[in-house]
Amino acid sequence: MGDGRERSGWIGFCVVVGMGLMLAGCDYWPPALQTQIEQLRSEVQAATAERAQLQNQLTALTKVKDDLQAQVDDLSRANREKTSMINSLQSSLAATQEQLAKQAKPASAKTSAGKSPTKSSSKVATKAPAKKKTTTH
Repeated sequence: MGDGRERSGWIGFCVVVGMGLMLAGCDYWPPALQTQIEQLRSEVQAATAERAQLQNQLTALTKVKDDLQAQVDDLSRANREKTSMINSLQSSLAATQEQLAKQAKPASAKTSAGKSPTKSSSKVATKAPAKKKTTTH
């Protein structure tokens, strides 16, 4: 019976000591583990700095994109306005050309009836005749 009490006492002591160590924590860190932890901390700091830099670049690029989009919108609006202006000017030009053509028809009919046939033939006569090459033997 004495053996059972000693054994249960020893087990109880180990459990109490184990619980005490778990609650107290262990302050010993091996040098290799400390080096690895410091390396990981420096990598985290570098990654955080790089992330902040990339975030700043993203913000700047977003601003530039918004500015360019506003310019594109302005230019698109101006393009639509110019296109409608061109279309209206083209239709005005076509209408004016039709009016001029209508006005020119009666006037050309009057002048062509009053023209003498010698005038049109004089234009042909004023042209110099083409020279022919002569061959000598």
